Amino acid sequence: MIATQVRQKDAVFYFASYPSEQLLAKVRFISRFYDEDGGGIQAEAVAADDDVGQFISKIERSDKAFQRQVSKAKVAAIRNFYETAISQPPIPGVVLLFTPQQLKFTGWNDGSGVGQLQEPDEKFLIIDGQHRLAALEFFERTHPDDAKNIAVPCVIFDGRTEDFATEMFVIINSTPTRINKSHLVDLYERVSWAEPDRRFAATIALMLYSESDSPLRYRINRLGGRSKQEKWILQAELFNEIHRWVKSAWTTLEAEGTDKRAATRYYEMVRDFLKAAATVWGETWGDAGHMVTKPVALKAMLRVCADLAKVDGEPAEGRVERWGARLAPWAEQAREFRNEGFYERFPAKGQIERVGRIHRDLGRWAGIVLTKKT
Repeated sequence: MIATQVRQKDAVFYFASYPSEQLLAKVRFISRFYDEDGGGIQAEAVAADDDVGQFISKIERSDKAFQRQVSKAKVAAIRNFYETAISQPPIPGVVLLFTPQQLKFTGWNDGSGVGQLQEPDEKFLIIDGQHRLAALEFFERTHPDDAKNIAVPCVIFDGRTEDFATEMFVIINSTPTRINKSHLVDLYERVSWAEPDRRFAATIALMLYSESDSPLRYRINRLGGRSKQEKWILQAELFNEIHRWVKSAWTTLEAEGTDKRAATRYYEMVRDFLKAAATVWGETWGDAGHMVTKPVALKAMLRVCADLAKVDGEPAEGRVERWGARLAPWAEQAREFRNEGFYERFPAKGQIERVGRIHRDLGRWAGIVLTKKT
């Protein structure tokens, strides 16, 4: 294919105009999904005459993928635009494509940067533009003659690892309105420019979700409103509290090391704290009639965990029993965390202030000095 080679600092990529028919045969559709309780998210039943729904239900899913799930409504809306657009170009913006294969480029001798670019042996991964190309797939089915007249502007990245494609996706979608915050937490470990304290906290949050000995396993909501399982806390909320602790201790952490071993050590402290708390709270832990394992209380407890770890984090041996003894006075306060009247017993102007208040009360009941004003 004819392409223009573009150089920016150490990066080299290509710009090409791809005929729609050829492009659709050279891309693979893939979407991010989350493993729930050991299995994939099951696709909902799709009517036989719903061509968009049938297409989306067959899209490849992988826990290594970074794309968001394909929106049926968005695909349908873009498809409708393709059908009605007359004077406006249907696809005025570029679609970003990626292949790990190093493509051969033979430039012309005129210094223009234009030349012949090899097509990859495998299909392109779509970094940005999955919905536009999915809609184009349907437009081609119903308007094949019109689709032949559409050339899609593409930017092609080659010869890198898939982490590069992930990083590009995050850069493009890092505004709050375009990407779920919990989704970003999943990707912090895979992007080179993410602040090291955020990557460290994301590692701990992931371990709390995935490790078999985590009291929060299967209780962290990574899907927002799409989750059909009973969850206790959003992953983004959990990450914010872990990051709050990590950031306050970052000077010490940097001096001691911030590798996976260090993240595991902090994970184990959170794990042991939650195990001790679960024992102390007894029947109210996880009980629907109490607020103990609702976000407002869990976030406050995580702050107490940071306070306790600072003064009594080591040794790890016997920590659950030792911390259980420190938190024992909480058992006498279980009635305070009943759903009925909870917000009257812990009055506040909003969630942030209420978390701070509960943090102070929990610390005071257990005789733990707060390390930071909340």
